[in-house]
Amino acid sequence: MVMGRYGMLRGAVVMTAAGMVLTACSAGAPEAGPSVKGPGATAATGGGPGAAKGVVIGGRGTPCPLPVTFETPPEWTPEKVTVSGDPDFAALAEQGTVTLSCEVDAKPAGNIGFLRVWTGDDPGAAPREVLEAYVGAEENAAKAAYTETRAGGLPAAEVTYTVSDEFTDGPKPERAFAVTTPSGAVVVHLGGLDAGEHRAMLPAYELAKRTTALAG
Repeated sequence: MVMGRYGMLRGAVVMTAAGMVLTACSAGAPEAGPSVKGPGATAATGGGPGAAKGVVIGGRGTPCPLPVTFETPPEWTPEKVTVSGDPDFAALAEQGTVTLSCEVDAKPAGNIGFLRVWTGDDPGAAPREVLEAYVGAEENAAKAAYTETRAGGLPAAEVTYTVSDEFTDGPKPERAFAVTTPSGAVVVHLGGLDAGEHRAMLPAYELAKRTTALAG
């Protein structure tokens, strides 16, 4: 089976742990998910008194400064991604018109997968155009279905599709949403090890989508 961009990128991230190619840096951020937050960057995720607090990332002082902010579950660990080393591997961090900027790891919450945030420089691109370029750059993507939606208060586009790679026995679901900001486009992507992990992580993706706002 042909190894897709997702699988190759995951391999590159594994090499990050050995200090080889993609280096995930969270300057000044603790490793434990629940304590990774910027000053005052917590918000209720709903459910009344005692509900879990979401961790707001994307703003200044958070592990991943971005053009937007959004909430993640408290156990998920965000890390800024910088690219260095072999240009062939560095190219894996570019997809369509966007570049990988942040990974929010679900492992501390017991799932295998990431919310990956990709950013681009073009503030004039329409969200759907950004997503079409993003999915079009994934050679093993299929069954892409696009919808117009909103992410928080921002106009957005969303896509669901499948990807096959050497890590899976068959096509597995993927989804992403895109918004554009004065600083450029943002794509938030959810993959997962398999269909079961993808379903288990959907609430985190929906939380991010529901709480997306322009960074101050």
